[in-house]
Amino acid sequence: MKNRWLIALSAVGIHISIGSVYAWSVAAKPIMNLFECKLSDVTLTFAIAICFLGLSAAFLGHFVESKGPRKAGMLAACFFGIGVTTAGLAVRFESLPLLYLSYGVLGGIGLGTGYITPVSTLIKWFPDKRGMATGMAIMGFGFAAFISSFAMKKLMSIESIGVEGMFYVLGVIYFLVMFCSAQYLSPPPKDWLPAGYKAKLDNGAKKIKADLSQLTANEAVKTLRFYFLWLMLFINISCGIAVISVASPMGQELAGLSAAAAAGMVAIIGLFNGFGRIGWSSISDHIGRPVTWTLFFIIQIIAFLALPKVSNPVLFQAVVFLIMTCYGGGFASVPAYISDLFGTKQVSAIHGYTLTAWSAAGIFGPMFLSTIKDKTQNYSTTLYIFSGFFVIALFTSILLIVNIRSIKAKNLEPAVCLT
Repeated sequence: MKNRWLIALSAVGIHISIGSVYAWSVAAKPIMNLFECKLSDVTLTFAIAICFLGLSAAFLGHFVESKGPRKAGMLAACFFGIGVTTAGLAVRFESLPLLYLSYGVLGGIGLGTGYITPVSTLIKWFPDKRGMATGMAIMGFGFAAFISSFAMKKLMSIESIGVEGMFYVLGVIYFLVMFCSAQYLSPPPKDWLPAGYKAKLDNGAKKIKADLSQLTANEAVKTLRFYFLWLMLFINISCGIAVISVASPMGQELAGLSAAAAAGMVAIIGLFNGFGRIGWSSISDHIGRPVTWTLFFIIQIIAFLALPKVSNPVLFQAVVFLIMTCYGGGFASVPAYISDLFGTKQVSAIHGYTLTAWSAAGIFGPMFLSTIKDKTQNYSTTLYIFSGFFVIALFTSILLIVNIRSIKAKNLEPAVCLT
């Protein structure tokens, strides 16, 4: 019998490796100087990686379910390790197309496969703490930017390594960490339950909360609640990732932060992103996923309305950090929400389909913000619009709750048609 906490640690190993994609901006300017190209040319690499994260998660979700987490984790290690390592060759030959293919496409496929691989396994090993378990793994993805940014800076500062060598070194390290972590991943035996949890069930102290349904991925996408959840995730990511993309200049413009203070804020954002993942997902185990997501949107409606009016640097950063906890919490709690709504039969595949919202949001959010900023010459207009988006998300969350209650009341499962 494997130790479920070591299973969780293995999941963290995978996520803390692939989460290094959030530190891409550290390498952006050095690459721009070497290639003598525009920042947008280099930033496109990140956009391609996020796009392929969502696409590969959607298309390879069934592979994770059929082949198991160990093989899927090994596949993710190969794609991500090769993608990062080959990015070093792109730097050597100063080739943007090779950079897009290596880090963007290959690395992005590794990102998507690695992201969904541990999810269904953790949910099965932690039936008593679904939110906390997936939050632990996905927390690693959030913290990775904080850790990787320092490693990247240190390696690039060493003359014998530089930008090219940095990709070689980190590519090998990420491959080894992910490959070794994948070896311990496996689902629990059939009908297995944690000892303490089983004892509470036996004496009646606890009851197993039944999932709303047990659907395959193809059945899940035929229900309205899938699209409600997709839209909620899309809005949460779009607005959050847009703030991340301009956090430094926005802090300088709205709150008068110095360049150094704004850079420090960006580093701390990674910590609150990570803490939000484990914190909100653990809270969701106690108050339920529907209430948790409704709170996300209420908090962010107020936060985005307040942000343009906050000139105090400390208060401004506090509001941004609060937004980041909701941003990270959405990522961490959505796998548990999926299993609550659709069961654990094909949770990885359904999670993969849902993550296409990330692909779309990763392009829409930053592009929408930058377009409005260019036209209005301020960030306030976009922040107010984002607050409006969260009103839509709140309304959608309420509709999803109504949909859930309706299905529970009728005790029917609409697996074939929209309801």
